[in-house]
Amino acid sequence: MDSIAPKAIEGMIYIIRDHRVMLDSDLATLYEVDTKVLNRAVRRNIERFPEDFMFQLTEIEHEILRCQIGTLRFEHGKHRKYRPFVFTEHGIAMLSGVLKSARAVRVNIFVIRTFVRLRQLILQESLSGRVAELEKGTDKLFRIVLPQRRRKIGILQD
Repeated sequence: MDSIAPKAIEGMIYIIRDHRVMLDSDLATLYEVDTKVLNRAVRRNIERFPEDFMFQLTEIEHEILRCQIGTLRFEHGKHRKYRPFVFTEHGIAMLSGVLKSARAVRVNIFVIRTFVRLRQLILQESLSGRVAELEKGTDKLFRIVLPQRRRKIGILQD
């Protein structure tokens, strides 16, 4: 797993329908299996993959994604005939039980850790932003309170 860079996995994570997801083809590459093998295993165990674990992209989503990442290849037989499936963090965790290989387990651990790290980074950024907003608000409050306080002190000293 050392050969897989965390940044490479981060680059495979997309936000679709407000979920952080990975494409079936990217996961298949990581697992070192064909995409159709991965999808066949999922279909055989479809009860393990509810809509919040895995969903198939709509035609529009698929087109937008193809334009964004340039997945269309112009060689004969090199582009996808079917819309991709995408997997949320929970769906990815479920994949190790479906694929049942040692590599799938190792990849899943690595990918899940990447999802967790991204979630922590987002939380830290969110908290930093909130603290900055609070500091701005506090600064304004001090600018309002301190001049009034000085006036009161000045009146007492007169």
